[in-house]
Amino acid sequence: MTAVEGGLRVIFMGTPDFAVSTLEALVNSHHKVVGVVTAADKPSGRGQKMKPSPVKSFAESKGIAVLQPTKLRDPGFLEELEALKADLAVVVAFRMLPKAVWQMPEYGTFNLHASLLPQYRGAAPIHWAIINGETKTGVTTFFIDEKIDTGAIIMYRETTVDENTTVGELHDDLMTIGSELVIDTVKQIETNTVETTIQPQTEDLKTAYKLNRDNCKVDWSESVDRIYNKIRGLNPFPTAWCYLDNRDDEPLTVKLYGVEKKEIVHNYNAGTIISTKDSVKVACKGGYIILKELQLPGKRKMDIKSLLNGFSFSESAKLL
Repeated sequence: MTAVEGGLRVIFMGTPDFAVSTLEALVNSHHKVVGVVTAADKPSGRGQKMKPSPVKSFAESKGIAVLQPTKLRDPGFLEELEALKADLAVVVAFRMLPKAVWQMPEYGTFNLHASLLPQYRGAAPIHWAIINGETKTGVTTFFIDEKIDTGAIIMYRETTVDENTTVGELHDDLMTIGSELVIDTVKQIETNTVETTIQPQTEDLKTAYKLNRDNCKVDWSESVDRIYNKIRGLNPFPTAWCYLDNRDDEPLTVKLYGVEKKEIVHNYNAGTIISTKDSVKVACKGGYIILKELQLPGKRKMDIKSLLNGFSFSESAKLL
């Protein structure tokens, strides 16, 4: 490949808010975004009206052509993609691509991943970094190959993770760092100065598993640190949850948002609730989780003082 003058013709592929920052950075650069590939519109809200992805909404506001294929191997979609005559494809938070798609541009296809690869390959790297108590993470750009998140690394950036950082805060931090890294990566590709690194083979790989109802549930028999990390690693989305046994007919499902931790020796059983007129803490191994913000079924999210104005915990109340 030779150096390019006047900028590259770029196809952008992505769907959620995390990807919009990068798309905006590309639009504001001297490169030309010739098209966007994103997920199909989905029904949303009580009225189940069709809602476009954040990437589609932004692309349309800038007059960029949008493709929303249901099947990435569809011949019609591949023809539309090829007609855009892109030099390079940039992927941020999208689906796994077939070879016919990622091999199409002359300068290849690279992905921005929200971890320091090879650690945390998978669907939810930002969440799992916090859930596992990491103090450092980052973003990586790499050329896509046949497997998930395994391609040759182009560039990476690190950032620290404070012990009180939530996934929402880290998401926004990495979104900004990631958009800057993508622009730097495109510059290297444009000037033919890329030097890639094969991802190292290591036995202690941590995986960013897809989040589901089961792995978002809090286990109150775990240590105070593990529970605290899990709750902040799921705050504000998709949210940690558990059951509340408050002498009702059936346990209530509770969503947990803002919490603090206190490390101290006690004799309470795991999950025991200790409440006062303006505070609630929950016993676990090695201390307490202090509840600051939660949501009961059918109610809005509220701080603990507001909750206690109209709700009371029984003396035997427990989180399960």
